[in-house]
Amino acid sequence: MNKKVILTTSIFVLAIFFNGLFDKALSQNAAQAPKTQAQSVKKVAPINTTSLSIVNNPAKYLNKTVKIQATFDKFSTLGLDYKKALRESKDYIGILIQRDDVLDHNIPLSEMKLFMKKDLAEKHIDLDSGDRIEIVAKEFSVALNDPWLDIISINVIKKAKKEDNK
Repeated sequence: MNKKVILTTSIFVLAIFFNGLFDKALSQNAAQAPKTQAQSVKKVAPINTTSLSIVNNPAKYLNKTVKIQATFDKFSTLGLDYKKALRESKDYIGILIQRDDVLDHNIPLSEMKLFMKKDLAEKHIDLDSGDRIEIVAKEFSVALNDPWLDIISINVIKKAKKEDNK
Protein backbone atom coordinates (compact mmCIF):
# COMPACT_ATOMS: atom_id res chain seq x y z
CA MET A 1 0.00 0.00 0.00
CA ASN A 2 2.90 2.35 0.69
CA LYS A 3 4.11 1.84 -2.86
CA LYS A 4 0.69 2.85 -4.23
CA VAL A 5 0.69 6.09 -2.18
CA ILE A 6 4.25 6.95 -3.25
CA LEU A 7 3.49 6.13 -6.88
CA THR A 8 0.24 8.16 -6.86
CA THR A 9 1.95 11.10 -5.16
CA SER A 10 4.83 10.96 -7.61
CA ILE A 11 2.46 10.92 -10.60
CA PHE A 12 0.52 13.82 -9.10
CA VAL A 13 3.70 15.89 -8.53
CA LEU A 14 4.96 15.13 -12.05
CA ALA A 15 1.59 16.09 -13.52
CA ILE A 16 1.69 19.46 -11.74
CA PHE A 17 5.31 19.99 -12.84
CA PHE A 18 4.62 19.18 -16.50
CA ASN A 19 1.39 21.20 -16.46
CA GLY A 20 3.41 24.23 -15.31
CA LEU A 21 5.95 23.69 -18.11
CA PHE A 22 3.15 23.32 -20.64
CA ASP A 23 1.46 26.55 -19.49
CA LYS A 24 4.79 28.42 -19.67
CA ALA A 25 5.43 27.15 -23.21
CA LEU A 26 1.92 28.18 -24.30
CA SER A 27 2.31 31.70 -22.95
CA GLN A 28 5.71 32.09 -24.67
CA ASN A 29 4.25 30.87 -27.96
CA ALA A 30 1.33 33.28 -27.62
CA ALA A 31 3.75 36.18 -27.15
CA GLN A 32 5.72 35.15 -30.24
CA ALA A 33 2.71 34.24 -32.39
CA PRO A 34 2.05 36.45 -35.40
CA LYS A 35 -0.68 39.02 -34.90
CA THR A 36 -4.10 38.27 -36.28
CA GLN A 37 -5.39 40.37 -39.14
CA ALA A 38 -7.52 42.45 -36.76
CA GLN A 39 -4.53 43.07 -34.48
CA SER A 40 -2.18 44.01 -37.31
CA VAL A 41 -4.54 46.37 -39.18
CA LYS A 42 -2.92 49.76 -39.42
CA LYS A 43 -4.77 52.95 -40.08
CA VAL A 44 -4.19 53.81 -43.69
CA ALA A 45 -3.52 57.46 -44.41
CA PRO A 46 -6.11 59.09 -46.66
CA ILE A 47 -5.24 59.55 -50.31
CA ASN A 48 -4.54 63.21 -51.12
CA THR A 49 -6.40 64.00 -54.30
CA THR A 50 -8.79 66.50 -55.87
CA SER A 51 -12.54 66.53 -56.16
CA LEU A 52 -12.33 66.52 -59.97
CA SER A 53 -10.00 63.52 -59.95
CA ILE A 54 -12.55 61.59 -57.90
CA VAL A 55 -15.42 62.67 -60.16
CA ASN A 56 -13.46 61.72 -63.30
CA ASN A 57 -12.58 58.26 -61.97
CA PRO A 58 -14.93 57.30 -59.12
CA ALA A 59 -14.21 53.55 -59.30
CA LYS A 60 -10.53 54.20 -58.49
CA TYR A 61 -11.50 55.52 -55.04
CA LEU A 62 -14.26 53.05 -54.12
CA ASN A 63 -13.91 51.95 -50.46
CA LYS A 64 -10.93 54.26 -50.02
CA THR A 65 -10.47 57.21 -47.71
CA VAL A 66 -9.57 60.43 -49.48
CA LYS A 67 -8.51 63.94 -48.46
CA ILE A 68 -9.45 66.90 -50.61
CA GLN A 69 -9.40 70.65 -50.33
CA ALA A 70 -12.48 72.39 -51.63
CA THR A 71 -14.60 75.50 -51.42
CA PHE A 72 -17.79 75.00 -49.44
CA ASP A 73 -20.95 75.93 -51.34
CA LYS A 74 -23.93 74.94 -49.18
CA PHE A 75 -25.69 72.27 -47.17
CA SER A 76 -27.95 70.19 -49.38
CA THR A 77 -30.40 67.30 -49.53
CA LEU A 78 -29.11 66.24 -52.97
CA GLY A 79 -28.80 62.46 -53.17
CA LEU A 80 -30.35 61.69 -49.79
CA ASP A 81 -32.74 58.72 -49.61
CA TYR A 82 -31.59 57.34 -53.00
CA LYS A 83 -32.03 53.59 -52.48
CA LYS A 84 -28.95 52.44 -54.43
CA ALA A 85 -26.61 54.51 -52.24
CA LEU A 86 -28.81 55.00 -49.21
CA ARG A 87 -28.11 57.75 -46.74
CA GLU A 88 -31.37 58.57 -44.99
CA SER A 89 -32.34 62.22 -44.57
CA LYS A 90 -33.31 61.60 -40.95
CA ASP A 91 -29.66 60.77 -40.11
CA TYR A 92 -27.59 62.62 -42.74
CA ILE A 93 -27.22 65.95 -44.48
CA GLY A 94 -25.35 66.54 -47.71
CA ILE A 95 -22.99 69.30 -48.68
CA LEU A 96 -22.06 70.74 -52.02
CA ILE A 97 -18.64 72.05 -52.86
CA GLN A 98 -17.78 74.36 -55.70
CA ARG A 99 -16.15 73.18 -58.91
CA ASP A 100 -12.40 73.80 -58.87
CA ASP A 101 -12.24 74.20 -62.65
CA VAL A 102 -14.56 77.23 -62.80
CA LEU A 103 -13.10 80.33 -61.18
CA ASP A 104 -15.31 83.16 -62.44
CA HIS A 105 -18.63 81.74 -61.19
CA ASN A 106 -19.82 79.74 -58.19
CA ILE A 107 -20.91 76.41 -59.67
CA PRO A 108 -21.55 73.44 -57.37
CA LEU A 109 -19.90 70.11 -58.13
CA SER A 110 -23.21 68.25 -58.09
CA GLU A 111 -21.67 65.06 -59.48
CA MET A 112 -19.98 64.47 -56.10
CA LYS A 113 -22.39 63.38 -53.37
CA LEU A 114 -20.94 64.25 -49.95
CA PHE A 115 -22.79 63.18 -46.80
CA MET A 116 -22.20 63.66 -43.11
CA LYS A 117 -24.05 62.54 -40.05
CA LYS A 118 -26.24 65.26 -38.62
CA ASP A 119 -24.33 65.37 -35.31
CA LEU A 120 -21.14 66.20 -37.25
CA ALA A 121 -23.00 68.77 -39.34
CA GLU A 122 -24.19 70.51 -36.17
CA LYS A 123 -20.54 71.15 -35.27
CA HIS A 124 -20.07 72.92 -38.62
CA ILE A 125 -23.25 74.98 -38.77
CA ASP A 126 -21.12 78.12 -39.12
CA LEU A 127 -19.79 77.12 -42.55
CA ASP A 128 -20.35 79.86 -45.11
CA SER A 129 -20.36 79.72 -48.88
CA GLY A 130 -16.81 80.38 -50.02
CA ASP A 131 -15.08 78.91 -46.95
CA ARG A 132 -12.03 76.89 -47.97
CA ILE A 133 -12.23 73.46 -46.31
CA GLU A 134 -10.33 70.21 -46.07
CA ILE A 135 -12.50 67.11 -46.21
CA VAL A 136 -11.57 63.58 -45.23
CA ALA A 137 -14.17 61.14 -46.57
CA LYS A 138 -14.64 57.53 -47.59
CA GLU A 139 -16.19 56.70 -50.93
CA PHE A 140 -18.88 54.07 -50.36
CA SER A 141 -20.60 53.89 -53.75
CA VAL A 142 -20.29 54.70 -57.45
CA ALA A 143 -24.03 54.60 -58.17
CA LEU A 144 -24.92 56.43 -61.38
CA ASN A 145 -21.14 56.49 -62.05
CA ASP A 146 -20.86 59.32 -59.50
CA PRO A 147 -18.77 59.25 -56.32
CA TRP A 148 -20.81 58.95 -53.09
CA LEU A 149 -18.76 59.75 -50.00
CA ASP A 150 -19.25 59.70 -46.24
CA ILE A 151 -17.49 62.64 -44.62
CA ILE A 152 -15.28 61.65 -41.70
CA SER A 153 -14.01 65.13 -40.88
CA ILE A 154 -14.08 68.72 -42.11
CA ASN A 155 -11.56 71.38 -41.20
CA VAL A 156 -11.89 75.00 -42.16
CA ILE A 157 -8.66 76.17 -43.79
CA LYS A 158 -9.77 79.75 -44.51
CA LYS A 159 -13.01 81.56 -43.80
CA ALA A 160 -14.60 83.46 -46.69
CA LYS A 161 -14.39 87.22 -46.57
CA LYS A 162 -17.69 88.72 -45.54
CA GLU A 163 -19.01 91.45 -47.75
CA ASP A 164 -19.81 94.72 -46.02
CA ASN A 165 -23.27 95.99 -46.85
CA LYS A 166 -23.01 99.70 -46.12
